Amino acid sequence: MKFLFDKDTWQEIYSSIRKNKMRTGITIIGVMWGIFLLVVLLGAAKGLENNFNKLFGNFATNSVFVWAQSTSKPFKGFQEGKGLTLKMTDLDNIKNEIEGLEFVVPRHQTQALAINNFKSGNFGIFGDYPELDKVQKKDLVYGRFINDNDIKEKKKVCVIEEEIYKQLFDKDVYPIGQYIKINNINYNVVGMYKQGQVGTGGPQGNIHIPFTTFQQVYNRGNTIGWMMITGKPEYDIKQIEADVKLLLRNLHKVHPQDERAFGSFNLGERIAQVTGFLTGMQFLTWFVGIATLIAGVFAIGNILLITVKERTKEIGIRRAIGAKPWEIKRQIILESVFLTSIAGALGIIFGGLVLMLIDATIGSGPEAALTNPTVDIPVIIIAAVTLVVLGTLIGLIPAQTAVSIRPIEALREE
Repeated sequence: MKFLFDKDTWQEIYSSIRKNKMRTGITIIGVMWGIFLLVVLLGAAKGLENNFNKLFGNFATNSVFVWAQSTSKPFKGFQEGKGLTLKMTDLDNIKNEIEGLEFVVPRHQTQALAINNFKSGNFGIFGDYPELDKVQKKDLVYGRFINDNDIKEKKKVCVIEEEIYKQLFDKDVYPIGQYIKINNINYNVVGMYKQGQVGTGGPQGNIHIPFTTFQQVYNRGNTIGWMMITGKPEYDIKQIEADVKLLLRNLHKVHPQDERAFGSFNLGERIAQVTGFLTGMQFLTWFVGIATLIAGVFAIGNILLITVKERTKEIGIRRAIGAKPWEIKRQIILESVFLTSIAGALGIIFGGLVLMLIDATIGSGPEAALTNPTVDIPVIIIAAVTLVVLGTLIGLIPAQTAVSIRPIEALREE
């Protein structure tokens, strides 16, 4: 390892680089561009993945949403266009007859004005069961979510989103135990969760009240607005979706081929599609980055071959006065590793700066296209080590060429 700190070795490397400034600079830029692309593209892919997880990470991935619409085909005396409504009895039938179910959660929704003293806002009001917190996890800041006792006793309690707290309460007011008025009815706040949850309510936030309380207050009887169905991991959620819709068509006397009668959104299928896209993007990123890196490293090898050709006489003199082949080899290999390491470090630094710029611009705010676009440290280490290994291997080619020159022939070189 002493040769790494040998002044003469580094002076020779410096002299070689100085003689070929243009070629060396272009080659370093080529390698730097490769690892720069790798860092930026991997960071962008991670940002997309983080953004997707922010939007849907709280949902059970093997889920489907089902709601009633209107018929598109006449059937058993009913005309086309008959309006349909889901009922609690449908829920029981689905639980009893469909295999592979984990949760079946009924929901209701409306929009209403919520008031606290002199502050107010129009928010999405959801009637929910405690199971919702299992299929769409709430990141609670204070308190709790709706429980079975709330459902049983039809309590006037609510769980609010953080954004609603900011609009209805003064700063530093502890929300739990406070009351807000919805449609002139007072509700006790029992929980608050972080904003950013995906929902179909208003843009200002959501309020959750017990499902039974919602039925009573809004006179919904035994109807259901829509349901969230989660399948067990080993079951195909697409098949569960088809089975549920077929069962509902039978229960509501709808034509078996009427696709409009019941709408659905298969979250599990969409998540699988996005996950596949993200995986493909990461593979493409690694492929493009590594291919560019290899091209840059080969360029370094070509430059060193030219350098060896230009220094043939010098190498011959060194061999003639007793320089060992390994001493010639290690200097050329060290030069190759040095150039690739410098290029790699610059690529990583500039790539990190670009990711910081992306995060500060399009990576911030509620409409961010990318969320925290970063590259894991182990990935950077692997890329750096790969670069050094490639630099060492490519340096072996001109190094072997250098030591294969016979001293007497090198001295005759003009």
